[in-house]
Amino acid sequence: MRTRHARLRRLLVTVLLAVAVQAVPSVAGAAEPKHDVVTWGAGADRLGEGVAGRGYRLVIHTSVGGDDLRIRLSNSFGDRPVTFDSVYAGIQRAGAEVLRGSNRRLTFGGARSVTVPAGSTVRSDPLPGRTAPGTDLVVSFHTPDAAGPATGHGMAMQTSYVTQGDHTAEEEAANWTDTISSWFYLDAVTVRTFTATGAMVALGDSITDGWQSSMDLNRRWPDYLARRLQKSTTTTIEGVANEGISGNKVLADGAGQSALSRLDRDVLSHPGVRTVFLFEGVNDIKAHTGVKAEEMIAGYREIIDRAHASGLCVVGATIGPFKGWPEWDPQAEALRQDVNEFIRNSAEFDAVTDFDRALRSPYDHERMLPFFDNGDHVHPNDKGMQAMADAVDLTDIDCPAMPD
Repeated sequence: MRTRHARLRRLLVTVLLAVAVQAVPSVAGAAEPKHDVVTWGAGADRLGEGVAGRGYRLVIHTSVGGDDLRIRLSNSFGDRPVTFDSVYAGIQRAGAEVLRGSNRRLTFGGARSVTVPAGSTVRSDPLPGRTAPGTDLVVSFHTPDAAGPATGHGMAMQTSYVTQGDHTAEEEAANWTDTISSWFYLDAVTVRTFTATGAMVALGDSITDGWQSSMDLNRRWPDYLARRLQKSTTTTIEGVANEGISGNKVLADGAGQSALSRLDRDVLSHPGVRTVFLFEGVNDIKAHTGVKAEEMIAGYREIIDRAHASGLCVVGATIGPFKGWPEWDPQAEALRQDVNEFIRNSAEFDAVTDFDRALRSPYDHERMLPFFDNGDHVHPNDKGMQAMADAVDLTDIDCPAMPD
């Protein structure tokens, strides 16, 4: 549902765009301008210790298609530089095998090797050619000197592969027999497409991260939503970056930095983003840390203000039911209801998606519908994930935001 605030914002942008179009004469035959848009992302966190000489073959699933693919390697949580001396990108054939002829070397400032300082990220040079939407992309790289804290994403819900030594150029799977279920060092992929095309970032916790969805099948709710966007003729949002981190909170660090702490890196730094889809809060509530509704609301307001200052639209999602989870009690439920009241009715978000209504049982609004419940009473199964994606009004996430 849209808020009055969002309707006024969109009306203003429509008028401004109409004036701009009338003021700029058309140029026959001029090429439509393009820009970079994020097509995949994963929230970064500290992920164990780096291993020298290890090769990684990471499998990820893109959303929007485009040209000139670029990857972003992250050493955000490292305490020393890390070098990547061989980096390739190709298309998955099956398992660790790369489609014949698709595996191509990536460069960084024209060089085959790049060293990323502690606390930093680096983007590759554009890789010529087109990447289709919904591609199972394989990014392979070798780290000769990795040590100390590694940066990555712990719960990928996707099988990737590791090896010892540099086998990045190989398209065969013979040397990639060890599997992992995390993404190391890689935290974003972008493509170049028309400037009318934008992206959204899903900022969330384990539900957004996809816990209890089917492994290797891309059935997290942002995946289902990305497929809806690709088929839609009513929206120009096509890119989706999933920045969910299992256990994440709005206010406090713990399982990953808090949403407030990681907003710049995991959301605002991505190119082509027009919308932040905020679905966080259940971990703040069920942890019984003493957090109050007004404190959570202040956290939401800060995210809204910072996103608006960057010209982004913010969609808020209500917190789903979790009665039956061991930490549920009437006090936590009352806090959830107070926070959801703000999300639904404050008119401070540009739009609202009611995940609570989409997931709850009609017979007990404090409990998830059993058909959607994976069994732990807080995380939806594949059907629940799809129901969440189906509950999103695509015109809501396409709202063009402007700074207040």
